[in-house]
Amino acid sequence: MTAADAATGSETTGKRVLIVEDESMIRMLLEDMLGDLGYSVTGSVGKLDEALALAKETEFDIAILDINLNGQAVSPVADILDSRGLPYIFASGYGEQGVPDSHRDRPLLQKPFHQEALMKLLADMREQ
Repeated sequence: MTAADAATGSETTGKRVLIVEDESMIRMLLEDMLGDLGYSVTGSVGKLDEALALAKETEFDIAILDINLNGQAVSPVADILDSRGLPYIFASGYGEQGVPDSHRDRPLLQKPFHQEALMKLLADMREQ
């Protein structure tokens, strides 16, 4: 914890986020929203191969995964995160029917989303 965190009473633990989103504008929006909420983005990618590499090697506390990356399912990334014991949130404009069956227990951030919805999901994930 930094001196600034101690002074404000905030914690940085659990606030490193990996973003996997194929739409660059949505990715930038998420980065801005996360920054406003006090989170740091440790990786932000839009392609499946990049996401797989980061999911295997990068240190982060939670991931936000777009379900569909230019027509490719993000399930292999979710599988890696499951094997590492790392939490993640799916993001989708398709609703719950877009969530892969093997990952239906994961939270869903419905697109288009608002900062309040993102903040609530992240807070819920940190409390688990």
